[in-house]
Amino acid sequence: MSDRAALLKGIRAWLVLFVVCLVLSGATAFPLVHELHWTESLLRSLSVPEHLPGLMHWIERVRQGLDATDAEYPFVLYGTDWLAFAHLVIAVAFWGPYRDPVRNIWVVEFGMIACAGIVPLALICGPVRGIPFWWTVVDLSFGVLPLWVVRRKIKRLAAAT
Repeated sequence: MSDRAALLKGIRAWLVLFVVCLVLSGATAFPLVHELHWTESLLRSLSVPEHLPGLMHWIERVRQGLDATDAEYPFVLYGTDWLAFAHLVIAVAFWGPYRDPVRNIWVVEFGMIACAGIVPLALICGPVRGIPFWWTVVDLSFGVLPLWVVRRKIKRLAAAT
């Protein structure tokens, strides 16, 4: 396999991983209420409350909040439907770099900027909304690294062409 083919294969693998994560994060935003009930049951069956009480408390709190919101103000959850839809639409944009990475590197760079923008958003809004810091760290961990790897590989592919 040539260097060019190997780079293209690596770029596409990273892009597929990124898109799968985007789609999963979007798709899981639709059934939040049911998801949290399922997650809480699963964690209890795995004895998580004894080992990670902070995580269990957070899951319970979020589930209670979603239950109350769903019961009294279900229209608020419509916002998470739009969040989910946005993830799916953004995932579609990465078809361009998959097909022609050099020509569409701007999509990857746009994605990097968007992912970097999560940092101030999470660090400012997380505490304001009562989000535990460890959950904010989870929010910060998505996106920039895989897209940085993809961008580096695309630059190498462009230089090899």
